[in-house]
This record gives sequence, C-alpha cells and structure tokens, in this order.
Amino acid sequence: MKILGFWPRRVSGGARLFVVVMGEWAGETVGPDVWETCRELIPSGSVFAFLAEHRGALFPAEMFTDMYPSANGRPSMPPQILAAAITLQALHGLSDFETVQELRCDLRWKAACGLGLHDMAFDSSLLAYFRRRLGRSTRPNRVFEAVREVVKATGVLKGKHRRALDSTVLDDAVATQDTVTQIISAIRRVIREVPGGEETAAQWCRAHDYTDPGKPRIAWDDEAARATLVDALVTDALNLLGHLPERELGEKAANAVGLLALVAGQDVEPAEDSDGRDGRWRIARRTIADRTVSTVDADARHIHKNRTRHQDGFKGHASLEPETGLFTAVALTSGYGPGNHEAAVATSLLADEEPDTRLTVLGDCAYGTGDLRAHLQADGHTLVIKPPPLRHAIPGGFTIDDFHIDPAAGTATCPAGHTANLGQAKADGARTAQFKRVCTNCPLRGRCTTSKTGRTLNVHPQHELLTAARHQAATDPAWQDEYRRWRPPVERAIAWLVTKGNRRVPYRGVIANNIWLHHRAAALNLRRLINLGLTRTSGTWHLTPATP
Repeated sequence: MKILGFWPRRVSGGARLFVVVMGEWAGETVGPDVWETCRELIPSGSVFAFLAEHRGALFPAEMFTDMYPSANGRPSMPPQILAAAITLQALHGLSDFETVQELRCDLRWKAACGLGLHDMAFDSSLLAYFRRRLGRSTRPNRVFEAVREVVKATGVLKGKHRRALDSTVLDDAVATQDTVTQIISAIRRVIREVPGGEETAAQWCRAHDYTDPGKPRIAWDDEAARATLVDALVTDALNLLGHLPERELGEKAANAVGLLALVAGQDVEPAEDSDGRDGRWRIARRTIADRTVSTVDADARHIHKNRTRHQDGFKGHASLEPETGLFTAVALTSGYGPGNHEAAVATSLLADEEPDTRLTVLGDCAYGTGDLRAHLQADGHTLVIKPPPLRHAIPGGFTIDDFHIDPAAGTATCPAGHTANLGQAKADGARTAQFKRVCTNCPLRGRCTTSKTGRTLNVHPQHELLTAARHQAATDPAWQDEYRRWRPPVERAIAWLVTKGNRRVPYRGVIANNIWLHHRAAALNLRRLINLGLTRTSGTWHLTPATP
C-alpha cells in the first residue's frame, strides 16, 4: 500500500494545521501481501491473525468519518490501519518508535495491519497525531467501544450479571520533582509563556539565573543554605506573580500562572520565627494530600493507597465480569479528591450497562460507603461489597455496633445501658451523641473511651444501611461464599492491565492516559474473546469454543 502522510499548512501564530481527508484502504500493498503469502507463519488463534482477517469488520471506515471532517487536503493513512496498530501497541506495551519498528520488521504486525512485505510503514509521529484526533473527537474511546460491541454481539455476557470493581495506582510518566526544581521550572514556564513575563522576571527575580534549567550551585548538605535558597525562590515566585502586567491571558499562559501559584505555596510555610507577614519562608514539615509532583505533568498526584504505601501518578479503575474475565468499563482519574474516590467513580463504571439490568456488584471496602450503597440499592442492584472496618476508640474495646442507635427516637444507648440524645443532623446528615458525665463512674469506661469528657458517638447518615452490611458480611455464609469466589478475579484482571511495564502510564495528563487505558482494556478484551473462540461468519460475530 502506498503511504500518504499528513499535509501541514501554516496558520496564524506559527501553529501547524494538518489538513487531511480520511484515507481509504484500496487493497494495494507494497510488495507481496503478507497475510496471503505467509499465513502459515502467523500464529493461529492470535490477535495478529484475527486482525489480519477481521480488521475491516472490527474497525469499519465509517467508524472514523467524524474525525476527518475536511473535504480538502491529502489522504491520511487509513484509520483502520492506525486503529489496529494502536491496539497491538497497547497489548504489547510498546512506544511509538517500537511500534513502527515492529510494523517494518515483524511479519505478524504487517499481516495484522494489512501492510505489504516491503512496506516501510510510516513515521512514528503519525500515531501521536491519530491519538490526538481521537482525544479531540466526541468519542475518544471508540476503539474500546468497538470491542464492546463485539462482546455484545456474541452474547457472551448474556445472563451474567456480576460486576467486580477494583482500582489500582498507575505510576506517572515523569520524574517526581522536589520543591526547588518545581519552583524554578514554573518560573521559567511563566517567563516563556506569559506576555511580559520575561521583563517582569528580569526586574524582580534574583534568586537564580532562570535561563539555566538546573538547580543553583549551593552547598546542598548545608541546611541553612538550602533554607536561604527556598526562601529566595518563593520570594521570586510571589514577586513575579504580583507584578505581571494585568491583561487577558490565553489558556497556556493562564495555566502557567496558575501552576506557579500552586507550586509556590504547596510545599512551603512561614519560617520558624516568622509572623507570616514578613515574607520569609521554609519548606513545610508536612506533605499536603493533593500535592502536585511535577510541573511537567500537573495532573499527576501524590497518592496514598493505604497509610503506609504511597505512589505518584493516577488511579486506574475497572469493572469486570468475573466469569469471563472481560472488562465492561475502565477509567483513569486523578489520584486525589472526593470525585476520584473509588465509590464516586463506581457509578460511572456501571453507567453503560443495559437499562433495567439488575447487577450483583462486588467490591472491597473502598466501595463500601453509605452513599454508594444507597445509590446502588435504589437502582435495584445486589451488593456484595465488603464494609469498611470499624475503628476502635480503645484497642479491643467497644465499637458503634455495641451501641443501640434509634434514629427515629433520636437516642443512643451504650453497652452499660446509659442513654444519650442524638443531636441535630449536620449538613451531611450525620448526628452526634455525647454521654459526658454518665461515663465518669461507669465500670465499662476502660473499654469505651479515654476522653476526660466522656464518650462522643458519631452516627453516620446511613448508619442503619452500614450496620446491616456489616452484620450480613459477618454472619451470612452465602454472602461470604459469593465474595470469596467472585471478587478475586478482578484483582487478577488488574494484574493483566499492569503487567510487563504497563504499571507506568506512557503519556502525560489524565485525558491522554485515560484513552491509553481504554486501548489497553480493549486489547485485553479482544485477546480474551479470541481465546473464547471469537470468529465471524455471514457477517455475524459469535463464539465457537475449541473442542478438546
């Protein structure tokens, strides 16, 4: 096949606008057709052989027409070829350069993507342009959606109503930067991107030569020298922010200013003997929860998966049908914030299920919040979600389950039989009972509280729902069997997602990496379907399991 590349045209501002029309597959190849001449060399039952035979049906041309709206320009590389290439790329965890090398040198890749034996493929930048078109389209995850339509057509999920949910931390693609590096990098970006930034920095910034991207030369083992440098850099950042010309900023310039304001404040606090108003600073003796870890990828976050383990990166979320091992939905989000919590993302993972489908939803205690339970039960789903463990005020002492809570009467009764009134509901619906003086001479005080003012009991707004969930998990053998049998497969599926270097995302930012995660899940689903006997006859997808 003759390769026709993009035709760039200069537009105002020096940017390049790539004016192309969608290329069409004409059936011509450069050299012998690999699939026709070397079919016996392509492993049967592999993703390569499947794409070689069914690439056009899986990724029809009309699937991509909205990505190429222009009627002018030179033809692009046929998007079916690029879609097949990025599917294989995601399956094998390769870079753009490595992907093109495989297309040039590996018969399996040539057959899968429809290239001839002598075809030199294309420049690796074409893959980046294709992903960019996907990202800017109305359906950036259309490759995953195409495979999902195949899943639906086969009927493999018919009657299978379990969905196991889980999440994992995905490492970012950039180096974690310390405070000094972040501030210098952010100041340099403002100088580069913001109109008037260079002149303002020349007048007000003295701590470092900002034409040099490296760190200043100081005695880094000298604590006083480090403290002086941090103080000077923060002062430079604040001076620069405070003296920039007031004008309307474009997106890149506004982002640069916002990033500088963020990194100049997230890791510092007033100096030890400062009143907070004299402009003296030091590195803070704590790490904020939502810390930006790099100016190169401002979306990456410092994530605590639990109290002892932390990573820098993003959160990957998945919904799995555990019997078949097929991903029904995936998502990549920032690693911090209530909107990115597992329980908050769970509803979006289940949003594309068939209407009126009643599911059995399985998950660990991260999904055991009262709000999610109430939402899923209201939709008619059955919950097999592990409840979060209760916190003991005293090790081995009483928990809230040892108290009798009567929300209707507005009372709480402790294990010793003392009753306290529940206070007015707070903004989130929670209520509090304070036992105060009745705890003073209580014989059970040593198992209940160490507070001088007596036990304070915080009652969750969904207290009855959470109490019932804990009771069921502890006493219902059927619930326990269901959880132990069908929840673990999602952990195995997460291991498939991150194996062979795919724990580290390949791109910067949430948007690009969310598309990558969908491509990765689509490739794994396709491989799983092929192993289950996926084939196409008479224009219909179906499964033909191998006979022993």
